[in-house]
This record gives sequence, structure tokens and C-alpha cells, in this order.
Amino acid sequence: MGRMAEGRWRLTAHAAAVMLALAALTACTPDPTPTPSPTGFASDEEAFAAAEDTYRAYIDASNAQTDGGSADPLEFLTGEALEDAIESENELVQEGLTLTGPLEILEVAHLAADRTTATIRVCLDLSKSRVLDSSGADVTPTGRAERFSVDVGVIWTGSEPLIATSEAGAPSC
Repeated sequence: MGRMAEGRWRLTAHAAAVMLALAALTACTPDPTPTPSPTGFASDEEAFAAAEDTYRAYIDASNAQTDGGSADPLEFLTGEALEDAIESENELVQEGLTLTGPLEILEVAHLAADRTTATIRVCLDLSKSRVLDSSGADVTPTGRAERFSVDVGVIWTGSEPLIATSEAGAPSC
């Protein structure tokens, strides 16, 4: 399903559950990320708060979409994160796989920030999510990691913060 390459593992919230469940993490050569706007956050604290709020809204939209809602988690993405999400969703369709159940944010740690960017580490709980095949059968592998960390890069794009990068971290947190 996915491609494994040396270097960074990049995942979206949707892809994290599927890729972990199937033990195939998507990785590619980094794509260019949009240049952050010269204006943006007033302080590091504001940058961290915006990054966390943006990622929480993204997870909420992802969960709503997984449950059949009309939310569009792609609205919270840009650059490499957006391209990875589209690629992951295309792979799911090609493989005839769907997700059910929510992803849950357990913890958020602040890693780095400046006026135009912020990086946070998010611990996700995957225990309630399942991978279904085209017949509706649960194909979630037993023994998969129930928790997963991801380092999320958020940039100020001129009008709003958007998720620009998402790199897989430890298989548990």
C-alpha cells in the first residue's frame, strides 16, 4: 500500500491510523512548503496556541468526516501536509479501505515557535479507530500501536495558521 523510504515519515491524522494499522508508513522526498507570511503570531505563546487549536480543529474535522459528516479536514492543510493527505486518501480508495472510529488527542507538547511558525508534538490515541475493507470487514491488525506521536508544523499563511508538515514520531507516547 505505502512506500517506505529512508528519511522522514509524514502523515495526516487519517493516514496515521491507516498506515499504523497496516504497518506501512508513507514517506517521500520533502516537497516545498509555502513560505510563511512575514506577519503572524504576536508571541511564541500565541504561535503555540494557534498550532494546537489548528491541529485540534483538524482532528475534529477528520473524525467528523470519518463518521460520514461533511467536514473537510483538507481545509486545515497546506504544502507537504496537503499533498500527503491527498495521496493517502487516494491510496485508501485504491485499496478499498475506510476508517471508522475517532482519533483522540491525548497530549500536546510545545517544541518550537517564532512569529510565523510553530511546531508541536501530539500524542494520538488510535484505540477506537478501525480499518475496514470494501466488504466492511475489520482488517485492523492485532497488536498495532494504540498510541502514536506526530510532530506537527504550523505556519502563518497571511490570513490563518495552517498545518504544513506532519512527521511521525514514536510508535507510542
